[in-house]
Amino acid sequence: MKKLLAKIRNKKTEAPSSRITNDTVAEHRERILAGGRRFKYPVQYARHKLVFNAIIISIAALILIAAVGWWQLYPSQNTSVFMYHVTKVLPLPVATVDGEPVLYSDYLMKYLSAVHYLEQKEQISLKSEDGKRQVEYIKQQSMQDAIADTYARKLANKMGITVSDADLESFLKLQRQSNDGEVSQQTYDAVVLDYYGWIPDEYRHATKNKLLRQKVTYAIDTDATALSEKITPQVAAAASNLQAIADTSNKTEPIKIIYGASGLVPKTNQDGGLAAVASKLEKGTVSGVIKSTTGDGYYFVRLLDSSETQVSYEYIQIPLTVFNKQLDAFEKSGKINRLISVSPLVATKQ
Repeated sequence: MKKLLAKIRNKKTEAPSSRITNDTVAEHRERILAGGRRFKYPVQYARHKLVFNAIIISIAALILIAAVGWWQLYPSQNTSVFMYHVTKVLPLPVATVDGEPVLYSDYLMKYLSAVHYLEQKEQISLKSEDGKRQVEYIKQQSMQDAIADTYARKLANKMGITVSDADLESFLKLQRQSNDGEVSQQTYDAVVLDYYGWIPDEYRHATKNKLLRQKVTYAIDTDATALSEKITPQVAAAASNLQAIADTSNKTEPIKIIYGASGLVPKTNQDGGLAAVASKLEKGTVSGVIKSTTGDGYYFVRLLDSSETQVSYEYIQIPLTVFNKQLDAFEKSGKINRLISVSPLVATKQ
């Protein structure tokens, strides 16, 4: 009996046969597939987790980069060339004018240009006490200039004023004139880069902003326009005494006319077109009203003397005041919001 029981137990503990038959093929196939599933499903789950983790890391990295960039531009006020190129790609504001954004790139373009001139041409170290004082002033001036450009652009949009490519090219062509003729574009670009640190596209952008502001300044200053029209007959009648005309007008008019004389200057002098007009006059004669291409007012000029290359003239100027007054009013009413700690200039500059 014991031998029979032992034989039955041995049959129960015998390992299943590894031989595949028609009866065991299904069982064998399921056993193989079950072994493969151990490797397939964990990989699928891991792949989904990797994608999810990659998305989280990417979002966290973008948030970190944005936070560092914000800190560099606003609390730290990083004015490096690298940050300038960043702001050229990302149109971030440095201030607002009645809700209109002042581009950070415009501010840095003006600032870096002025610093370039300070270091390269005036040989002033930015680490010196004088250099630090001048850098603070440059920041204020660059900010004010960028704000003025933005305000002009805001007014231009309302008034439908634009600067065409033809206007821009005409002005740039005038800038390239010299006593020896017209300077080549390549030479002029090299001079601009040397003095201002601007490449051609930057110079064209800055010049277009300048021309737009000039157009707007003339358009809104009806007081100066009216005064220029009022004294035109007086100038024609008493052309030999411009100073007397200025003195008489200043006794009654709110806009004060400025009298001055140029001395001998080149006929191609960069003075808003005054020398060019004077060079076409006969000695002792006076011009009609001139819109200065520098945007600082209306002029009448009288030729005093001339040679083949030089002229001397006297002038009276009717300055433009409305644009600056309006911008100052915006400043006082809190409609100009600076997003970095740069104080406004004491007086608005054009």
